[in-house]
Amino acid sequence: VQLVESGGGLVQAGGSLRLSCAISETIPKIDEMEWYRQAPGKERERVAVLNSRDIRNNVESVTGRFTISRDNAKNTVDLQINNLKPEDTGVYYCHIVEDLGDWTQGYWGQGTQVTVSS
Repeated sequence: VQLVESGGGLVQAGGSLRLSCAISETIPKIDEMEWYRQAPGKERERVAVLNSRDIRNNVESVTGRFTISRDNAKNTVDLQINNLKPEDTGVYYCHIVEDLGDWTQGYWGQGTQVTVSS
């Protein structure tokens, strides 16, 4: 399974971006679909998750601005980002957790850069 993120770029504060993560093949059973962010000099943090029960959670700092969604027809997981702030700058990674019964398998993309200017 390969994940390829796209949609990043340079945007002014207050703007919007839509990130997309293309999944190379159908994963029979997905436990969670997640977006992570890694800001310069900081650890990678999870910013949004969509689980198998269609429950969404965001980290508090992005609540109301970030929305994770799944497009089954395109086999992508997307992240809509509104009202971007300079502190949203970083590399955004897609992470898929496959449920294999007794264990799970995680897949990462290569990341897409988001830069927000003030």
